[in-house]
Amino acid sequence: MNDAPLIACHECDLLQRETVLPGGGTARCTRCGAELYRNRPDSLNRSLALTLAAIVLFGIANAFPIVGLKVSGDVVQTTLFGAARILYRDGMWPLAGLVFFTTLLMPMLQMAGIAYLLLPLRLGREPHRPALVFRLVHWAMSWGMTEVLILGVLVALVKLAHIASVVPGIALWAFGALMLLLAAISAAFDPREFWERVSTSRRGGGMPGETHTSASAPTAARAGLFVCHECGLLSKARAHAHDGECPRCAAHLHFRKPESLARTWAFLIAAMVLYIPANMLPMMDTSSLFGTQKDTIMSGVVYLWTSGSWPLAVVVFIASVAVPMLKIIALIFLASTAQRHSRWLPDHRTRIYRIVELVGRWSMLDIYVVTLLVALVQFNALATIHAGPAAIAFGAVVVLTMFAAMSFDPRLIWDTNEADYGNAP
Repeated sequence: MNDAPLIACHECDLLQRETVLPGGGTARCTRCGAELYRNRPDSLNRSLALTLAAIVLFGIANAFPIVGLKVSGDVVQTTLFGAARILYRDGMWPLAGLVFFTTLLMPMLQMAGIAYLLLPLRLGREPHRPALVFRLVHWAMSWGMTEVLILGVLVALVKLAHIASVVPGIALWAFGALMLLLAAISAAFDPREFWERVSTSRRGGGMPGETHTSASAPTAARAGLFVCHECGLLSKARAHAHDGECPRCAAHLHFRKPESLARTWAFLIAAMVLYIPANMLPMMDTSSLFGTQKDTIMSGVVYLWTSGSWPLAVVVFIASVAVPMLKIIALIFLASTAQRHSRWLPDHRTRIYRIVELVGRWSMLDIYVVTLLVALVQFNALATIHAGPAAIAFGAVVVLTMFAAMSFDPRLIWDTNEADYGNAP
């Protein structure tokens, strides 16, 4: 009999036995191919070192200007926080809040949270209330968008180069290095090793052990087991209970996301309504000696193309036009097929869901471009740029589609393929 601990796939709910992996190895679900866990050598020490370096770079990136613009001897410079402050001053507070949240607050919470969790372990102590901070870090990783910001800065630099002399700031290089470090932290941090270390320090103190429930059912839900999407722990549900709390990280547990399809449809409908003004209304209003010009998303793509920056034009078109539209279409397809209990190619539909989750954040590209242009092109009578109403609508579309993807439960794709679907908990 195999006594290896059980693990459940977070995308199709299939129960499987854990296996020992070689260094750098990855375990994937045998049914849907989702990544289950990795063997990250020396994970916690590497994550701590990278996090401390990232904190230093984050301070530098926000203490110095990210870019400057020089016209007739006048230089306008801005930090990222200063750019968000200008949006707020102009009355675009929803946009300012979104930029601050995704590029400053979330990366800061991710770095501070990981340092808070790992420094005490490095010193041989246990962090205070690790469950709360761990969930906060997991949430912050989903919303930090430093890599999208860097691409947005590059697009903005191309547009600014046609207006005046661009002066890259120290913060630009610091943010570029920070982007690489944050990606390395996400790749190095191993939640399994972290909880093993915490469990070892709490041995005999009530921390849950591994679940060795017999795999008499194909999925965790059929076996009456909750799978925690935060820390991955399997735990036994109380009799007739449909939700609970993870005994390790205190996250809310459920066999399937509550009202998953209803909430997905609600976010999707709202996103579809706002997608129209996001593409029809002006994204930017430019005032200059030659008059006033209103630019939509598509006119910005055309400008990049005609100015010779066709690679960036393609990137902006994909990120700001194609991705939001295709994401909405893909989510409509996933939600409708799950609602009709379709058995059509569940593995293909699961891959579509992964792609939707992966590319959704890149639609924020145009928001960051507008933010930098508004902050830098402030030459009074010569030229001034203000964010247009489409910027708020477009930002809302990005957030709503991300919420829709988060609300959709991919395990619904596979439930119909179970012979005893109607008996699912």
